[in-house]
Amino acid sequence: MPATPFPEKVLQFGTGILLRGLPDYFIDKANRLGIFNGSILVVKSTAGPVEDFERHQFQFTTCVRGIHKGKKIEEDSINTALSRVVSAQQWPVILDAAISPGLQVIISNTTEVGIRFEPESIFQNPPASFPGKLTAVLYERFKKLGMNSPELVVIPTELVPDNGKKLRDIVLKLSAHNKLEAGFAGWLEQKTLFCDSLVDRIVTQPSDAVKESLKDYNSLTIQAEPYKLWAIEGDERVKKVLSFAMADPDVIITPAIDQYRERKLRLLNGTHTVTACFGFLRGWNTVYECMQDKAMSTFVENVMLKEIEPTLLVTAKENAHQFALDVLDRFRNPYTAHRLLSITMQSTAKMKMRNIPTLLRYVEQFKTLPVLLVQGFAAHLLFMKAVKKEGANYLGLRKEEFYPIQDDQAAYFYEAWKDVQPGQEVSLRNFVMNVCQNTALWDSDLTALPMFVDSVTEYLTELNGGS
Repeated sequence: MPATPFPEKVLQFGTGILLRGLPDYFIDKANRLGIFNGSILVVKSTAGPVEDFERHQFQFTTCVRGIHKGKKIEEDSINTALSRVVSAQQWPVILDAAISPGLQVIISNTTEVGIRFEPESIFQNPPASFPGKLTAVLYERFKKLGMNSPELVVIPTELVPDNGKKLRDIVLKLSAHNKLEAGFAGWLEQKTLFCDSLVDRIVTQPSDAVKESLKDYNSLTIQAEPYKLWAIEGDERVKKVLSFAMADPDVIITPAIDQYRERKLRLLNGTHTVTACFGFLRGWNTVYECMQDKAMSTFVENVMLKEIEPTLLVTAKENAHQFALDVLDRFRNPYTAHRLLSITMQSTAKMKMRNIPTLLRYVEQFKTLPVLLVQGFAAHLLFMKAVKKEGANYLGLRKEEFYPIQDDQAAYFYEAWKDVQPGQEVSLRNFVMNVCQNTALWDSDLTALPMFVDSVTEYLTELNGGS
């Protein structure tokens, strides 16, 4: 039985906790206020069952915990915005939903690696990539509804610059690759609005304290900080479709979102990425634990305020320092158990997107290397050192504890680390040299930076116990 009586107005690719803790939160709030009156059909793109959602009638509890404007916040709400959760393997069901005239919005979050072109047939059952799935959905809608179809707003939330524009370009490229009729591109132009967007809220699995405080805790329960922001680049046409935005001032529809994206990408996400591997290898498991350790907390503060903030684009500098201080307070939220291993997922792609541009800007601006960003880069390389391979899974070792390396580049690093001989600095330097000049990883040849290879090798030697 569906959790909601409302018609399905939203098709969402992804079941992750960020989507449930932010877009789904806003839509549920709007429904409760009688503003949007629409439900969400969720597509589980990754392998795995959907029985957990079915068992709980597609409802889940959102626990908001933290300090906001000096006030302690403890709020629990049951989200009833989801109508169904279906596996991507149920592809005919999804294509059937695509042709509903009532469908208004498509949302996605497939991490940074999700928005990229893969030359594939969109007529697979289902297509492998998210852009392939999206192209198939839009083409089905075009074929069945044509120019009579209502306008559709597509909002990717992946942390990629110009995510909406890039996704639109990939859909057009897939259209050409699959030799779809020319009318499809014209239909996209008129009937589909691709919006750049930015999401900002720390959403985690519930802490032990929260679990104990709930009468009906289950595996779908999520925990979120009070802070929330969904910035969407759009005009009056977009505002008309996204009526749920009226339910909360933290949904911002504006002609330009560059300032929001730059601040969040560099100061919050960039700091997360450059410190997560470092903190984990030092023995900490959550962001909060890092902020309770004096040395680690100092590292986090200094890398954010002294190395990242000075390199922000001019358009993002207004209120940036206060935003940075607010982010540090969010990191110190005792209610949030933001696991470092969660942040390390697809860490190589995140490092490329979030931190390498900052590194290059710093060198250009100050004519020297940013010491802490270099240390964080070295920690990333060490984190990617897999010592065991089990099937398709790669495992690193922290003291006597194995940890999963959930990264598309795990296989590359597994092979690269094999050439490093213990105690031989030359082989370690060669490893660093090879990794740094791999432009496919970083979009830049980092060996061109003066002393970068030597500095990374030095820090990597220290982190690796001198070997």
